Amino acid sequence: MKLSGKHLIAGKWIGTEEQFLSDPAQGEAQSFSVGTVDLVDQAVLAAEDAFWSYGYSSDAERAAFLNAIADEIEARAEAITQIGSAETGLPEARLQGERGRTTGQLRMFAAHILDGSYQDRRHDAALPDRAPLPRSDLQLVKRPIGPVAVFGASNFPLAFSTAGGDTASALAAGCPVVLRGHSAHPGTGEIIAQAIDAAIASCGLHPGVFSLIQGGGFEVGEALVQHPLINAVGFTGSLRGGRALFDLCARRPDPIPFFGELGSINPMFLLPAALSARGTDIAKGWAGSLTMGAGQFCTNPGVVILLDGPEADQFQADALQALQAQGAQTMLTKGIAAAYAQGREEIAAGHGVTTLLSSDAPDDRSATPAIFVASGEDWLANDDLSEEVFGPLGIIVRVADMAEMQAVAKALKGQLTCSLHGDDADHGDISALLPILERKAGRLLANGFPTGVEVCDAMMHGGPYPASTTFGTTSVGTMAIQRWLRLVCFQDLQGFVR
Repeated sequence: MKLSGKHLIAGKWIGTEEQFLSDPAQGEAQSFSVGTVDLVDQAVLAAEDAFWSYGYSSDAERAAFLNAIADEIEARAEAITQIGSAETGLPEARLQGERGRTTGQLRMFAAHILDGSYQDRRHDAALPDRAPLPRSDLQLVKRPIGPVAVFGASNFPLAFSTAGGDTASALAAGCPVVLRGHSAHPGTGEIIAQAIDAAIASCGLHPGVFSLIQGGGFEVGEALVQHPLINAVGFTGSLRGGRALFDLCARRPDPIPFFGELGSINPMFLLPAALSARGTDIAKGWAGSLTMGAGQFCTNPGVVILLDGPEADQFQADALQALQAQGAQTMLTKGIAAAYAQGREEIAAGHGVTTLLSSDAPDDRSATPAIFVASGEDWLANDDLSEEVFGPLGIIVRVADMAEMQAVAKALKGQLTCSLHGDDADHGDISALLPILERKAGRLLANGFPTGVEVCDAMMHGGPYPASTTFGTTSVGTMAIQRWLRLVCFQDLQGFVR
């Protein structure tokens, strides 16, 4: 499928003089236009104009649009897999699965809004004869907030990028989207944008419903989140970049919500009976989860907490054996590979940290697994050990007793997930940890590994800061649509409320 290397601005493919080259894991680099502040303004103005029709469209019309996007993506399936694999180095099977997740969540949101329950409408009928004062007719509904900005993610070129969860949920709500594409996979982003553009045309919608801006420096992102017509921002990425955008949103004359997912180490707590009964199996499962996708999942379980002793020795040996069998893996970008190598060296230099496994990658786009050990005391004394290192790196924290395990839990920053591995004999310890962990994470797991996020009604993908910037929301599942809606009460306007 032919790429233009241009931006999609309200139905028009527009190029700019300045270009950047993609950095594919395989194949030739391609040239793409660099985004500008002026293009941001054009896209947002078009989105605001589109909102006057799209924001007042019916649930059925928006559902048809979401299904049309899914159809157009499937029609480009082979091209998406080919260019996505070339740009990111991800296996074809992974991209095929991610494409299914992307189209699946588009169709999920379509079905969800047709159901109508997302509105959670409230109606208090008028009581004109009530004494001492009558009551007006009051109807509470949810309305879309207007144009929103979405930033594509590096690690999920489909499910968290151009037509990913943020875009799908915003469009379902009735909000036009201006998307800042990620430079790690610009070709993949353009093909998906072509699919959305085709769906807009087939559904007869205003072309400003969706725009894609590729590349550009921080000034382009700054202009997007500070544009007075943008009403909210969706972001998945680094703590540093996300926090900068979050602060910009807060400093606006009219502050807007920033729905950012910024980082998580997703700790796993291994309780004594489970460790004794099946420590080897847990170690192997952890190694597989830790290295899945070269460790480039936001739910990568980077830390294991367990009681010190002979069984911890065995767990370490089993995990080490499993990880030694894992060779170098291709990272999404050279920048991510470099950041991983730097983070690995910083962990290794930490006070009280013992290196079990660490090696340099064979090239500047790859990473090899690394595993470290620290005592609970040293963990608690070193905040750097609780920082996310994006890649296949794990830390085993050996605590002296259950009291110290609870202290480690209490010291955690906000997480996307926390996992508990326990058997029946661990029931008391689980009961003691759960009240702590539910204050720390958005999703709690028993006897499982957090990599893999089910897209469904009950899923929560978020958590206290820095896992996400708005702890009461999720970026996955049907509740994600609530981020882009606001409450409006209509008083004595019977007949005018849709």
